[in-house]
Amino acid sequence: MAYRVAVVGATGAVGREILKTLAERNFPVTEVAAVASGRSTGSEVSFGEKKVLKVRNLDTFDFTGWDIGLFSPGAAVSAIHAPRAAAQGCVVIDNTSQFRMDPNIPLVVPEVNPQDLRGFGKRNIIANPNCSTIQMVVALKPLHDEFKIRRVVVSTYQSVSGAGKEGMDELFGHTKSSFVYEQSPPQQFTKEIAFNCIPHIDKFMDDGSTKEEWKMVMETKKILDPAIAVHATCVRVPVFIGHGEAVTVEFENPVTAGEARAILRDAPGVEVVDVREDGGYITPLESAGEDAVFVSRIRKDPTVPHGLSFWCVSDNLRKGAALNAVQIAETMIAMNLLAKKAA
Repeated sequence: MAYRVAVVGATGAVGREILKTLAERNFPVTEVAAVASGRSTGSEVSFGEKKVLKVRNLDTFDFTGWDIGLFSPGAAVSAIHAPRAAAQGCVVIDNTSQFRMDPNIPLVVPEVNPQDLRGFGKRNIIANPNCSTIQMVVALKPLHDEFKIRRVVVSTYQSVSGAGKEGMDELFGHTKSSFVYEQSPPQQFTKEIAFNCIPHIDKFMDDGSTKEEWKMVMETKKILDPAIAVHATCVRVPVFIGHGEAVTVEFENPVTAGEARAILRDAPGVEVVDVREDGGYITPLESAGEDAVFVSRIRKDPTVPHGLSFWCVSDNLRKGAALNAVQIAETMIAMNLLAKKAA
């Protein structure tokens, strides 16, 4: 079977990555539509190496007859158009934050909780988690299954592409300005991002945490286990693509670094690169363009009875967004959840 797929937000960084991922993975399509806001209507985006798609206007786009909608247009836009598409019979896989905590909408990472996809029919929408949450739970899931996680403390080192093309442009512009001694006031970030780290992603909340940190806490609980205690500190760093995370985990049961390393080597979606020598680990730069969640620096945390720490990195535009969305669609096909929708 093959499917009619609409990519909404097709001109953005994630939308372009979705189109690229669909082509690279030979996703079974009969037709692909690139859909975006009115100001992008008529522009062109690439689908694969040879095909070019004309962008269609989201405001007037009719989702009737389209099987899958891969959405990444921003939360406010998804709030309006995702339910409209779902009501017209299109299964929506949404990359924004709009629907993630809705109890009637599955929040899914295919390597972690594919069984939750069976509940998509309540709203005809599936939510894609936050990029930083996705890579962490891919690494945590096999460890939780074996040793049962009690508590997670994570510090993130998140690339500017998490703020979209505008964030990447700002890092490039600030870096250029610094070399010619020009002042370039921040627009996308609260402080200058070049050669700097900003401990602030999304809005501040009443308890002093940021919305990004709250997302990691609540999404991990919804995806993995509501009993897990999670504390996050999210930092924007001057890297174009690829998020890094320093993760410390406390388990209920005894665990050694060697046991964790062996389990992670066999885990779906994970690649372990953990050699205790110079360069024996993966950095965000090396993760760019790759599909895996890379885990390194696995070691004992001696401050708690059953503790481990590790470093994980992943391409936030791929596994953190586009790839995970496409994998959700692939998993739904494999589970025969889209059988009646096929063209």
